[in-house]
Amino acid sequence: MIHYKTKEEIELMRISSLLVSHTLAEVAKIVRPGISTFELDAYAEQFIRDNGAAPSFKGYQDFPFACCISVNDAVVHGFPTKDALKDGDIVTVDVGVYKNGFHGDSAYTFAIGEIGEDVKQLLHVTKESLYKGIEKAVHGNRVGDIGYAVQNHTEKQYGYGVVRDLVGHGLGRKIHEEPQVPNYGKRGTGAKLKEGMVIAIEPMINMGTKNVYHDKDGWTVRTEDGKPAAHYEHNVAIQKGKPDILSSFSEIEVAEKANGNLCSDY
Repeated sequence: MIHYKTKEEIELMRISSLLVSHTLAEVAKIVRPGISTFELDAYAEQFIRDNGAAPSFKGYQDFPFACCISVNDAVVHGFPTKDALKDGDIVTVDVGVYKNGFHGDSAYTFAIGEIGEDVKQLLHVTKESLYKGIEKAVHGNRVGDIGYAVQNHTEKQYGYGVVRDLVGHGLGRKIHEEPQVPNYGKRGTGAKLKEGMVIAIEPMINMGTKNVYHDKDGWTVRTEDGKPAAHYEHNVAIQKGKPDILSSFSEIEVAEKANGNLCSDY
């Protein structure tokens, strides 16, 4: 069942979504070679709680951390560890917060120091595909229009693998609501997008095969061929004419550049 939101509820969701963005920006300030993802998780959780919210993921289906932090070939749902990040790594931080009765949920893939040109392109194209999908997230379109836009940009143009096992989703009083929002599909198919819907669009794109598997921890999803994966996520309210993006990458991008983790030509 799809839960439609009032304008007032969407504004509350904007607050939650922007708090996730602020949290990711704080992470962007400190992520660097030598720091562990365990430290990043603790830092993010403290920031969330200091801002009067709760981490959505902690305790969700017994997940033990505030953030899903996935390194290199880990696509999503990675467990934070005490292993230090290294120059050339990429790390996706996926964060959810619960505030004022509503969740926000966003993800961002960070480059650690200097990364290879092929990985740089993967990150760039995956982020581009997110906005290609968002362009289609307007009243009157269908979920398949979003998936087609993401798939066409990443898989058909660049030969990347679009993960089928995991999808975007509706968002609201629950962290996962209907409808499911795949990153692949056919135009004109799937649930119809209507005003009042809020969805999380989140391309999960692999450099190689689309196939993935679960690690021994039961949560971390990795690429089957060991090649890196990227993941970006925004929260979008459906309206007529143009999409309303509730989350933001602007502060994150400023922070990562200031921290020296982003090449100037990226």
